[in-house]
Amino acid sequence: MRSICVYCGSNAGSKPVYTERAIALGTRIAKEGLALVYGGGNVGLMGVVADAVLEAGGEVIGVIPEQLVNWEVAHKGITRLEVVTNMHERKARMFDLADGFVALPGGFGTLDEMFEMLTWRQLGIADKPCAFLDVDGFYAPLLAMMDRMVEERFLHPDQRRDLWHGDSIDALMAWMRAYEPAQASKWIDEKRRAALR
Repeated sequence: MRSICVYCGSNAGSKPVYTERAIALGTRIAKEGLALVYGGGNVGLMGVVADAVLEAGGEVIGVIPEQLVNWEVAHKGITRLEVVTNMHERKARMFDLADGFVALPGGFGTLDEMFEMLTWRQLGIADKPCAFLDVDGFYAPLLAMMDRMVEERFLHPDQRRDLWHGDSIDALMAWMRAYEPAQASKWIDEKRRAALR
């Protein structure tokens, strides 16, 4: 593992703990010798995590669409800023640059980006680790919804288990470094899986 992509809010949120955890994660990424890949912004938790990596001596690669550069939210002080045409190109480029994906608290954009990576993994397009770093129970309702998806048989239990979530940065980093993708396929039920063994 050489790099981690962090998805997070372009706002800082309502509680100081969100900023505190973003700083802690950014600092840890740098101390682990990993590069940060992120959305290239200088605002909200995005700017916080990027600044923390830089402050700790790490490398930061931002990928940002032209529209957001025009809105003057691009971080001009990072190691490398790549400007792309649109959001689809941004997500594909961030995928290419990163070896794993972590979501800190955020809004629609954060969930959109992370769930696209989860879907790619589910369909066998990718096999990179995905994790939700929870802060003050922020993601508890979302994780409960995923459990409901399993209960109602819209999501395979192995694919649910293949997603890490928790509030410990130590545990997150250990899991990411030891990650081995689940072999579950969205399209193979248990009887067919047994027959294929």
